[in-house]
Amino acid sequence: MTITGIIPARYASSRFPGKLLEHLEGKTILQHVIEKCLLAKMLNDVIVATDDPRIAKIAKDFCRVEMTHSDHQSGTDRIAEVTQRCNLDSVVNIQGDEPMIDPDVIDKVAALIDKSEISTAASPIKLTDNWKNPNTVKVVIDSSNKALYFSRHPIPYLRDAGDSTINEELTAFPFLKHIGIYGYQKDALLRLVNYPVSSLEKAEKLEQLRALENGMSIIVAVVNHDSIGIDTPEDLKNLKEQLKTES
Repeated sequence: MTITGIIPARYASSRFPGKLLEHLEGKTILQHVIEKCLLAKMLNDVIVATDDPRIAKIAKDFCRVEMTHSDHQSGTDRIAEVTQRCNLDSVVNIQGDEPMIDPDVIDKVAALIDKSEISTAASPIKLTDNWKNPNTVKVVIDSSNKALYFSRHPIPYLRDAGDSTINEELTAFPFLKHIGIYGYQKDALLRLVNYPVSSLEKAEKLEQLRALENGMSIIVAVVNHDSIGIDTPEDLKNLKEQLKTES
């Protein structure tokens, strides 16, 4: 099985336009992500899929670039176009705004592609801010590590928690934070993008719920690495401060 890592990359962003070309420790955010993908042992190739020449100009110095249509509603649609046009076997969708993604997480998701229709990753929630934050997506899994549900709300609800503090609840149950990386076999990916937007997807604004509502299985690699997404200028500022503190 040949596995290609695809980074869907667009310039436009409602909260932080051009964020992938912002600099972090002397490199663009996009370059950081590409380099992490190139370190992953399970990927046979790395592609940046974009509709913007500014993104393409930066990316072409580090990996293959495929230009896409500009009207895609999601990164999944963008990688589906490339997967179909290039007749790719299996792909891993890596977010272009997560410069701290661990290559080992990419490998773990890639290794599960042949175990389910879709593979993804999650890490234990340790910070109370993540537990409460609707931008931190939570996932619950079954005994086979298959996803049961994803939500922006803390799940599951601990009925017997009573007046417990958040820290006590985090200790009482292994809450999981979803990491936005996905592995697909070609047929599963093309099937997913052809389903209409589902009711749960509309409610939570989570595309992966479309897969669950249509009976597709998602297997979850539980990892210890917690990736950091750059959605706003404040996120980038906080990451720079964190890295400065750690150095």
